[in-house]
Amino acid sequence: MSKKPFVSKEKLDEIAAQYATPFYLYDEAAIRETARRVNKAFAWNQGFKEYFAVKATPNPAILKILHEEGCGADCSSYTELQMADAVGFKGDEIMFSSNATPAEDFQLARQLNVTINLDDITHIDFLEKVADIPDTVSCRYNPGGHFAIANNIMDNPGDAKYGMTEAYKILLSKGVKHFGMHAFLASNTVTNDYYPELARILFQVAVELKEETGAHIEFINLSGGVGIPYRPDQEGNDIMVIGEGVRQAFEDILVPAGMGDVKIFTEMGRYMLAPYGALVAKAIHVKHTYKEYIGLDACAANLMRPAMYGSYHHITVMGKEDAPCDHKYDITGGLCENNDKFAIDRMLPEINIGDLLFIHDAGAHGFAMGYNYNGKLRSAEVLLKEDGSTELIRRAETPADYFATFDFTGLFKNI
Repeated sequence: MSKKPFVSKEKLDEIAAQYATPFYLYDEAAIRETARRVNKAFAWNQGFKEYFAVKATPNPAILKILHEEGCGADCSSYTELQMADAVGFKGDEIMFSSNATPAEDFQLARQLNVTINLDDITHIDFLEKVADIPDTVSCRYNPGGHFAIANNIMDNPGDAKYGMTEAYKILLSKGVKHFGMHAFLASNTVTNDYYPELARILFQVAVELKEETGAHIEFINLSGGVGIPYRPDQEGNDIMVIGEGVRQAFEDILVPAGMGDVKIFTEMGRYMLAPYGALVAKAIHVKHTYKEYIGLDACAANLMRPAMYGSYHHITVMGKEDAPCDHKYDITGGLCENNDKFAIDRMLPEINIGDLLFIHDAGAHGFAMGYNYNGKLRSAEVLLKEDGSTELIRRAETPADYFATFDFTGLFKNI
């Protein structure tokens, strides 16, 4: 199996001539198609909505595309709330899920009248103190112990069961009329079983909560966790199969309990965007020592997942897609850190200075996690539009941007 870039060498050469490398490139057509496929997979649920995880790809142009396709926005901070509101998401089109939440974040969330998802029972009193308790509240559920599928542990949510019953009773006493439930138990699962298994857990808890407290549960949020195949030998998820699995759980558990009106929400970031964004970089150095190194004009400050997690990102040397992978390289950036490597001992075609490298599956948690270590500047983001044209949706940072927060009057006047 192989991964193919969503752009040809000729087109990428043309784009690279217009926008200096490194830059992020996103595929609008594929983003829209994925959003439509997700909506189709859950069309059986009348109230379904995908709340895109803004933290994955916080770019207004990307958010606008998703809004046009009927998605909501999942925000986790003050500025993400501001961005979602500015793009056009309003009220319950925004889900606010945060932890260790500052007062001003809750205050803005209430000002915008978004749906708040509380991370912990202690946040009830805090929210009431700094703002007020809205009519609709969602609570995050932690089942404790290990979450497993087919005897394979996917994640360890913790040892203590979240006090859902007590939380709902407290919220009922404070006037809350509409409730939601939310859980995030695993990340980047490459299995069609994750959402259906999680759904069965949440649906059963929802039935018990309604029976024990009388709370009207209007929606159940399966959160994120549906992943992508980063490696070419992995098989990806089938969202249609996943949607059908959740439907079966819905019919088995909620419908017999008289809860067939419950809305299903998701908060996918990686599945919605990762395969449709790439970091494009240029080979600028070749180093021959005890290993063969290729130095790029990009670094971990542009894409930190390999350095931070040891994550695999497939690499295509543009124009050499069919050439034999008979050279072993470390693909590196220019940071003063030994872990600044996009690949270690990767078999690739021979790379020459000037070659463009297409680093796959960087459309989520790629640019978003960028930083300025060593004074490195964040790259541009470019949208490959449906008609084949391109749009600069975020310009590259300049030294003036880097120095803008310093208060040394006149010191940087020539920058």
